[in-house]
Amino acid sequence: MKFTTTRADAVICMDGDDYFEFSIPHDRKYTLDHLWLQTMEDKDDDALVKIGLSEFIMAEYGRVIEVVLTKPEDDTEIHSEGGEESSEDGEIPQPKNSGGDELGMEDLLITVRTSNDRVLINAPFPCKISDLNGDVEDNSDLVNEDAYGDGWCMIVKPFEWDEDMFLNEQEYIEHINEL
Repeated sequence: MKFTTTRADAVICMDGDDYFEFSIPHDRKYTLDHLWLQTMEDKDDDALVKIGLSEFIMAEYGRVIEVVLTKPEDDTEIHSEGGEESSEDGEIPQPKNSGGDELGMEDLLITVRTSNDRVLINAPFPCKISDLNGDVEDNSDLVNEDAYGDGWCMIVKPFEWDEDMFLNEQEYIEHINEL
């Protein structure tokens, strides 16, 4: 695949005659697993990090069909936007986190089913789940059509946070060029 930057936030992925244009906003950090991370502040001046899926997921794996967010075993403290979780035939089983609402670096964070593959994404840093966007589980088109807006997945409170550990826009473009 070949990637070409067309403007500050757009990249075109070319594989033969096929191409896919996707955005990479400059106001976020990125992981090697194609998550975007956006630092926020809550009312207590503690850093919170909003996490979502990079649009590159669709270029690499195909259209997102289903998103499953890790749910804590005891989610009484977690605010979840969206509807009730359901488990029908063919859907990805709901991952549960045995550590309550806390995730370690190797704990499963998000499961994504695309038109071509299933992608398991682990937490990029130790954190506590603060908010889940259940709307992306109910409507995966939010990730396909507005990955950097309404298609966010969760908000977490990191235990260890150093944004320099993650890729900026240009470093992320270099990373995907090497794939």
